[in-house]
Amino acid sequence: MSADASSAERTAEAGSPLEVLLAFLKMGVTCFGGPIAHIGYFRQEFVVRRRWIDEPAYADLVALCQFLPGPASSQVGFSIGLMRAGFRGGLAAWTGFTLPSAIALVLFAYGAHALGGTTGAGLLHGLKLVAVSIVAQAVWGMARALCPDRQRASIALVATLILLASTASVAQVAAIALGGVAGLWLCRSAPLVPSGPVAVPVSRRAGLLALAAFFLLLASLPVLSSLASSQGVALFEAFYRSGALVFGGGHVVLPLLREAFVAPGWVSDDAFLAGYGAAQAIPGPLFSFAAYLGAVVGPRPHGVAGAAMGLVAIFLPGLLILVGTLPFWDTFRRRARAQAMMRGVNAAVVGLLGAALYQPVWTSAVRTRGDFGIALAGFVLLTAWRAPPFLVVALSALGGIGLAHLSP
Repeated sequence: MSADASSAERTAEAGSPLEVLLAFLKMGVTCFGGPIAHIGYFRQEFVVRRRWIDEPAYADLVALCQFLPGPASSQVGFSIGLMRAGFRGGLAAWTGFTLPSAIALVLFAYGAHALGGTTGAGLLHGLKLVAVSIVAQAVWGMARALCPDRQRASIALVATLILLASTASVAQVAAIALGGVAGLWLCRSAPLVPSGPVAVPVSRRAGLLALAAFFLLLASLPVLSSLASSQGVALFEAFYRSGALVFGGGHVVLPLLREAFVAPGWVSDDAFLAGYGAAQAIPGPLFSFAAYLGAVVGPRPHGVAGAAMGLVAIFLPGLLILVGTLPFWDTFRRRARAQAMMRGVNAAVVGLLGAALYQPVWTSAVRTRGDFGIALAGFVLLTAWRAPPFLVVALSALGGIGLAHLSP
């Protein structure tokens, strides 16, 4: 056994799953602001204050989770729990970070049905306008970080055009795959990103089993869904596929989930965007939006059972591929071709989110000059004033109510 592995095992034994659960419950009720903000909160809590992990190892974990598909902040949290208390610690970290936001969104799902009249309609419309501001901010920030040159900007443009021509899930997969191929061709000259070692208590055998499970589920669930004619399997497959194809941040799950749930008529566009807007007002991972969708979806299972299934299914692929990659990451990430491919994938993700900003977010929410004004104000508050998202949600909701009462 290597020195790194021995060190990782000693780290895993240093804490208990209960300790990890309580620490991440605190994060789950205080971490506002999206995945980048969550990573900042984690650094302050676990690197600076608790000293569960040192700065270089934390930076390497963040780099890994940004590279992989899935919810980056949740993957970082799972990794910290894994290093602190083994696999049970990883599950405790995920549970503590995810549960508060999931419960809040399920409660909203039940309460949203009771919203009626002018005030209720205005509130829901204000939440849809929040989605415009939030997704526009995500596109702006990701474009500046991930498309800093002509090559990657062009990859993003082509991906946007593909998605505007077709929003089908096969078009989304094709855009990401073409981005990776284009990255190998166009992004080879960028300098390699230096990195240090990442040591975690995961064997290569366990990693290979996790990778096999990730790809087996991704390939077999669509077949099983068509053969079994089961709504439960179909819903699980839709959540799993959406979670498996997310690169570049939680907001990218929006077009994938919309194609999976709105296109077949399981959830209405209005309910979808209202829930997405509500998800911006609460702490915790944006992937908890799956709990809302699982609760309001038309086919059974729905309600609390659907919410639980949605949470497990959408997070599962990201955690499987994380566990599968950890033992091999040190070798793979130092390869120039791997880094070039991921530059292209990340640029394509910007294009995918840009297409989603137009359809469905903009076209479903912005219908009048007042709508545009509220969405623009929210965008400026988020980007120029660095206002917390929950404040922007509250102001947009009030604006939506005001417009509803002012309209003839």
